[in-house]
Amino acid sequence: MGKEAPLNRKELVDAIQKHTEVARADVDRVLGSLIMHTEVAVKRGDRVSLVGFGTFERRDRKARVARNPRSGETVRVRATKVPVFRAGQSFRDVVAGRAAAPRITAPRAAGRAASRATSRTTTPRTTTTTPRATRTAAARSSGAPSTSTSRRTTSRARSASAPAGGSSARKR
Repeated sequence: MGKEAPLNRKELVDAIQKHTEVARADVDRVLGSLIMHTEVAVKRGDRVSLVGFGTFERRDRKARVARNPRSGETVRVRATKVPVFRAGQSFRDVVAGRAAAPRITAPRAAGRAASRATSRTTTPRTTTTTPRATRTAAARSSGAPSTSTSRRTTSRARSASAPAGGSSARKR
C-alpha cells in the first residue's frame, strides 16, 4: 500500500451513497449533522463515544511556560481546551492488521428493490419485439429458455459502466 490522497468529505459522501443507495444530499446532511452534534457535545465537555470506532472528548490544558526554540526566550502559553480522539479497540486492530478490515458489500435486497422501484418510475421502459407473454405455459414448465432476444438495461447497469464524475484522473 502506497500513500494515497486523503479521503475528503465529498469522496466519503459518495462512497456512503453508493453503499447505502440513499440520496447524496441526504447522506451529506446526515454527515454534517454528525459532525455538528459532535462539535457541540465536545465543546460542552461531553464525551461522544462510537463503540468500536472511537471516542471524541475535550481535554483542558493548563497555562504553562514554554521556550521559543529559535531564540531560547521563555514564552507564556495560555490555558486552552483541545479536542481529542481516541480510537476504539476494533478500529486499532484493523489499522494494525490484527483484524480483517470490514468488507464493503453491496446493499441488501430491500435497498435494491426500493431503488429498482424508483428507477422504473423515472426511466422509460424499452419495448421488446417479442413479448415475454408469448411463451406458452408448456415452455415455462419445461424450463426452456425464452425466445426473446431483447435486453432491458437498468439504471444500475448504466451507472456502473459509466465513470463517476467524468474523468477518472484526479485533479491536482
